[in-house]
Amino acid sequence: MSRAEKISTLWIVVMFNMGFADILSFMFPDFLAQIMTGTVDGVTITPAFLLLAAVFVELAIVMIYLTKALAPPISRKLNIAAAALTIPFVIGGGSLTPHYIFFASIEVIALIYIGELAWRWRAT
Repeated sequence: MSRAEKISTLWIVVMFNMGFADILSFMFPDFLAQIMTGTVDGVTITPAFLLLAAVFVELAIVMIYLTKALAPPISRKLNIAAAALTIPFVIGGGSLTPHYIFFASIEVIALIYIGELAWRWRAT
């Protein structure tokens, strides 16, 4: 598997973990009740908050494609930047429930590996 394929696949891993962390959160007691109030774990859900979350999720989504579509030097730099931006989003945007901590840990490990693979990516 080429480096671009590895990195692209790791972005897919990140996306699945993001999605399933959120899906399983709906099964957590009182989560839906909090959503109905507009405040979850003390965070008020506003249109601006949702837009910011959408931008960070979209960054991970588009990296699946861009990693393979862009020239390696550009892809390398973009992957380093995207992974560095996504890690704080994953850590700061979640909850302290056991399932979320598990998923977020896998996401952060995958993002660190993306950064490491991209950092060592040199033109052949």
